[in-house]
Amino acid sequence: MPKSKELIDEDQKLIDLALKTDGTPRKASEHFVSLGFDYLYRGDLKTAMKRFNQAWLVDHKNENAYWGFGAVYFSFNDYEEALKQLNKGLAINPNSSNILTDVATINTGLFVSKHDATYLENAIALFNKSYKIDPVNQNTLFKLSVAYFYKNDCSNAWKYYDECMKLGGKSISPGYLDALKKQCPR
Repeated sequence: MPKSKELIDEDQKLIDLALKTDGTPRKASEHFVSLGFDYLYRGDLKTAMKRFNQAWLVDHKNENAYWGFGAVYFSFNDYEEALKQLNKGLAINPNSSNILTDVATINTGLFVSKHDATYLENAIALFNKSYKIDPVNQNTLFKLSVAYFYKNDCSNAWKYYDECMKLGGKSISPGYLDALKKQCPR
């Protein structure tokens, strides 16, 4: 549906204000992405989606707006739509560690639910690609450990767990260490 003149004018006011505040379309868009994730983590999905839409409006070439869209759909367990949005982000920046990690996370979930090892192999390949791009992304490190845990590759499960812990371990889920110790005693 085409936008009304009033809506177009309101969009332009938002863009102008964002540019005045943040200086460039990319900085303004990233500001909205950051706000979107703040709202997402608080459970306010409606406001999160508004902020990701604003990020896209200010800079539609910002892959992180699609990362945000994917995260919202993931929250609804709509993995198909989440993957569509994340793949749009990867089309813009195929080296986005965050998006690669989220696509890999969905593949891990599909492995768990469908018991198809192809998903786990895809996840591990994507996590490793993400790791090569950003070796200090704790989210990637933890989830790479989990993927290897599912594969019963204890050496790599511990390796990436330890790397994550050296960086603070803030992404590690409660209970994971106990499960790792039980399945993969040192």
